[in-house]
Amino acid sequence: MSKAFQDVNIRIAYISPIPISAKDDQILTELKNLATKETKVYLVHMNPSLGYQLFALAKNSGMMSEGYEWLISDSLSISLDSIDSVTRDSMEGVVGVRPYIYRSKELENFEERWRRNMILEKKTLSPISMGLNIYGLWAYDALTSLAIAVENIGPVNSNSFYVNGTYNNTDLRISAFGPRLLNELSRTKFRGLTGDFELIDGKLKLSAFEIFNVIGSGEKTVGFWTRDRGIIRELNLTSTKELKNIIWPGDYIKLPKGWDIIATRNLRVGVPWNPGFQEFVNVTIDHKRNITNATGFAIDIFLATLKLMLPISINIDYHMYNDTNNTDWSYDDMLQELPKDVYDMVVADATIWAPRANYVDFSLPYSESGVILVVKNRKQFDMWIFCKPLRWDLWLAIIGACILVGIVLRILEDQGTRNDRPAAGMVYLSPVVVLAFPERNTVSNNWSIVVLVFWLFMAFILMQSYTANLSAILTVDHLKFAFSDNYYIGYQKSSFMKKYLIEHLNIRKSRLRNYTSAEEYHRAMSLGSEKGGIDAIFDEIPYMKIFMNRYDSQYKMVGPTYKTGGFGFAFPHGSPLVVSFSKAILDVTQGPNMTFIEQKNFGPGYTSQDPLSSTISQGAPSLTLFEFAGLFLIMGSVSLFALFCSETPIGRKFIEMMGIFVHICFRSRTSRVDSVEEGREEENSDESMHDNVASLPLGEGMDGVPHDFNGDVYQHSETGIRETITSDEPFVTHDLGVPIDNNGEATYTTWN
Repeated sequence: MSKAFQDVNIRIAYISPIPISAKDDQILTELKNLATKETKVYLVHMNPSLGYQLFALAKNSGMMSEGYEWLISDSLSISLDSIDSVTRDSMEGVVGVRPYIYRSKELENFEERWRRNMILEKKTLSPISMGLNIYGLWAYDALTSLAIAVENIGPVNSNSFYVNGTYNNTDLRISAFGPRLLNELSRTKFRGLTGDFELIDGKLKLSAFEIFNVIGSGEKTVGFWTRDRGIIRELNLTSTKELKNIIWPGDYIKLPKGWDIIATRNLRVGVPWNPGFQEFVNVTIDHKRNITNATGFAIDIFLATLKLMLPISINIDYHMYNDTNNTDWSYDDMLQELPKDVYDMVVADATIWAPRANYVDFSLPYSESGVILVVKNRKQFDMWIFCKPLRWDLWLAIIGACILVGIVLRILEDQGTRNDRPAAGMVYLSPVVVLAFPERNTVSNNWSIVVLVFWLFMAFILMQSYTANLSAILTVDHLKFAFSDNYYIGYQKSSFMKKYLIEHLNIRKSRLRNYTSAEEYHRAMSLGSEKGGIDAIFDEIPYMKIFMNRYDSQYKMVGPTYKTGGFGFAFPHGSPLVVSFSKAILDVTQGPNMTFIEQKNFGPGYTSQDPLSSTISQGAPSLTLFEFAGLFLIMGSVSLFALFCSETPIGRKFIEMMGIFVHICFRSRTSRVDSVEEGREEENSDESMHDNVASLPLGEGMDGVPHDFNGDVYQHSETGIRETITSDEPFVTHDLGVPIDNNGEATYTTWN
């Protein structure tokens, strides 16, 4: 039976052997011993006479009351029909299992005949003693099957009934028809008093078991078990997988917890002394009153779960492990005290780890699980960081695109009217200037508008991409960390991390250094391995979140997360508290008070519910002037250059010379375009043009400015016309002595 329980992961907490010849005082002693145990579920497997004696004494001892569960095997349940009313009353609320017997008409007739014969033959027996149990019915069906098998064999010769044989060097007379009879029995199938009768491998095949509840003077069937369907409410095909309601001892309808914290003593809770990460467990001892107090995240979770499990208050007796403040202690040493019955449970930041499950049981975890690598944040900001969102080739492409679009716009705008042509000095800057001053950079050519639309579309995408990438650089650490065998790794002392790093991650022992607190981690990381510190930290996520929350953005979690079980409460093997605490932990960690408990112990803003909180620090770094010094340097240089060119004689002279240079570069092309335009107009209206020319002042062109036939410009004066000659020679002005009328028009229309 013990092995059958182990096969379905049910552990027997305690086995109480009681001799068949035990007296009442012996049974009472054992019952008192059972009453001191936490487990309140009892399975009784003994013969009927001893079992009924046990239940009578258990009722008198108060162990058939609310909170207890009593189960009986078929050794007792088969004989319940033959017990008296006093014994049945002591078994109120018991749940039993027995082979199911179908109440057929044939069975009722047989029982009636059996009672009548018993009364006639044994008048001194009580009616209860005349009852038939399942053993008697099985015996009747077995004899029936034997009779059927003999009939199938047929008549036999009495002379050949036995043959001589030997067994273990002993001469024997063996039945010659034994093998035939055994073969016929194995093939015999019929409907008997207990149901379908069939032997398989020499054993009776049972179709179903009945689960019943002792109530008052009778019994109530609460369900069945079959080999094919398991536990069911009814034997029909539509039955559910749930039992009917059970009335437990003490007329208790709800399912009892099955365990109890004994009122005769306190709940013994083991807690560790740990100088580092006391946010989880912080133990202090009041030596005057000899009281141990414990606070922290693990303690708050423990108290919250205990409140859900037990609405009444109980006495908690904290026992501090490592009260001598020994620095060589470990969590494994503390957990190994549980099998010695030193504590009822251990409440600590103890990691659920497979090797520890060999000597303790763990509840479900109450914290995040996983081991992570933490390294120093090595990103370097410089004064040219605003250039980093785009690589050098993209910057060159943007500059080239600006020049190309400027040239295209220059060509397109030169084909428009001269009055609408943009100034030559702004041609190459127009793609950039149009972004800042769109109202001052109108264009006259429709194709120029098309070019500018696509330019603005491209510029918008580039600006958005630049902004997004710069934001990522300034707020998120794109750290590329490559782990090296030469790095020194820090781990938390007293934890399982040393063994984990050596056995699972194959890190050399010489590269490991242990520390006890977040402050020691920080000092070691600041020094670096070259100065006796470390290059990285391997530890569990809850510890590292506290570490990074304390030191802001100086560190970063990198690499994969190595799975562990998280933090849980530890119990001795087979403790009934495991299941109850696990269920209560789920209710607490998934409840509304979890965030309050976390922030109470770890500080404002901390939460394990945020999926990004394990990778991004709680505080964002502040930007300084240094990160944008290059941008301010460029802007300041441009501003000073503008002031120099605008407000100083040297600067103005420089700009004037640059203007003359640009004018000379583009003059020849501009003159050629003007001549083509004038020629086109003469072809369209030749006669009108001659009339207009005749009425125009001397050398006056289409723009109202006097020109000679070579495109030279004339200027008016009060006494005549002076010709300005453009050539490589110095400028020479000739007074032609042409009279001018009052309207400023020349009256003399011929010239040399």
